[in-house]
Amino acid sequence: MTYCTRYDLLKRPRRNRKSPAIRSLVQETSLHASDLIVPFFILEGTNIRHPIEAMPGIDRLSIDLLIKEALLLHAQGIPAIALFPVIDPSLKDPIGSEGWNPDSLIAHAIQHIKKEIPSLCVIVDVALDPFTSHGHDGIVNEQGEIVNDESLDALVKQATCYAEAGCDIVAPSDMMDGRVKAIRESLDKEGHDQTSILSYTAKYASAFYGPFRNAIQSKLSFGDKKTYQMDPSNRDEAIREALLDQEEGADMLMVKPALPYLDVISAIKEKTSLPVGAYHVSGEYAMIMSAHEKGFLDAEQTLYESLISIKRAGADFIFTYAAPQILSLLN
Repeated sequence: MTYCTRYDLLKRPRRNRKSPAIRSLVQETSLHASDLIVPFFILEGTNIRHPIEAMPGIDRLSIDLLIKEALLLHAQGIPAIALFPVIDPSLKDPIGSEGWNPDSLIAHAIQHIKKEIPSLCVIVDVALDPFTSHGHDGIVNEQGEIVNDESLDALVKQATCYAEAGCDIVAPSDMMDGRVKAIRESLDKEGHDQTSILSYTAKYASAFYGPFRNAIQSKLSFGDKKTYQMDPSNRDEAIREALLDQEEGADMLMVKPALPYLDVISAIKEKTSLPVGAYHVSGEYAMIMSAHEKGFLDAEQTLYESLISIKRAGADFIFTYAAPQILSLLN
């Protein structure tokens, strides 16, 4: 066998990749269970588990089963969960009033979780779409327009209701102008100055939300969400939104979706002193899991690579459905 000539290379980057031990020493980005927030879809009832066809491995859960799963995740290092309700259609109306019902599914879920797992951070989405009969995130006027300031009144009621139920963080995801300031002022006035606001500061009008809408059984009766969610073409606008939310009193910011908007995560992180997170959304998760089911990809490895890329882009925390699949890797 003939060997090639040895070249006089002073710099050989592969030396830093030659063993698992050395690779771990020079690893630039790390992913930990403490970086992850797990979303849950909740249902009324007891001992109920409904698989979500569009999201393999994810179920809609009644509160008792949610608590069991949350206990297991928390014991493995997950610090926080996020709650999304699946509402009976009979409770939906044009203004989403079930969103501020103190006896609602979400309010009861917050109370039960904080009683059973007080050290677990509970984050609750603030938006009207799970509760409105038309499926939009705001109130619709007679001309079919999603009106901003009237929607703020409803969002303030919703956020205050969840704070009174005991949640740690409210997360307005509606993308109405001025909602962070309105919610902050109301929470402070009502004595909830320790309730944090995580603003969905750059929520794009994305096709990647399809499986999520299936999961919460929300459907638009008309139009789309492009007059309030952001144009996927825009990055500077996201920075503007982030700086406005910071001025208005947000404690944390988030970009949604994550993988198609890594540049946005990075850009916002450079411009703000606030923690910046990302939502690894239902469509991003479903694509990988569907490919795994067909034998095209290894889900665990692909999900890990996806999440590490989001962290590398600058995310301080990540909402993800993938936590149960990758916790064994992280731990």
